[in-house]
Amino acid sequence: QPLVSSSKWLQLHGLKRNKLSLSQILSQIGFQHRKDYVTTLGKLVASRYAGGLFPQYKRAQDGSVYNLTAKKELILHFVDCLMGAIELYKQRMEWLTSESRQIFGVIQEQCIVIVLDFGVVAPTEFDLCRDALSMVLVEQVTQIAKFNLIRAAQDLMKWQQKSAPVSEHTVESALTWLWKLDHMTAASHTSSAEALLEAMSDEAVSS
Repeated sequence: QPLVSSSKWLQLHGLKRNKLSLSQILSQIGFQHRKDYVTTLGKLVASRYAGGLFPQYKRAQDGSVYNLTAKKELILHFVDCLMGAIELYKQRMEWLTSESRQIFGVIQEQCIVIVLDFGVVAPTEFDLCRDALSMVLVEQVTQIAKFNLIRAAQDLMKWQQKSAPVSEHTVESALTWLWKLDHMTAASHTSSAEALLEAMSDEAVSS
């Protein structure tokens, strides 16, 4: 799936876009039971002619009442459409909460710098971190334009001096660099901030 935000995804696949929101469906399967103020009479007048003729649905949100006039076939059509939308939402949620996205979210920027701050993690946790970073490089970074890796340490470590264009070669190079990193390296109390500042100094990085 493309790396798009949920708001952008909803613009394409949301209920409103596909005319499947509650108000949109109600307007297609019935009409609103009106209670309007008539100036000449000076009072509220309800459209009582529909009373008892049609099944009615009352919206909890605003209390409006709809007279339902649609045939069973049309209502079953909307049931099928909504079931399809539910399945699509489930697929999106499973995708959002799987693999690298459950840790890093969905990367939407075209140029990124990933700052690695391992602190004093145990060797097994160090490898788990590198597994997660390898996953995001393969699954998401391969779909953007430029990237770089910087390790927070007393002596700052950079994969490249500046963000590099994404290609099969550069991603493989970054993976090799990542897995050659030493588990322990000297750090200072300012190394994390220095690494972040170094990342932000790359003019190609927008955020």
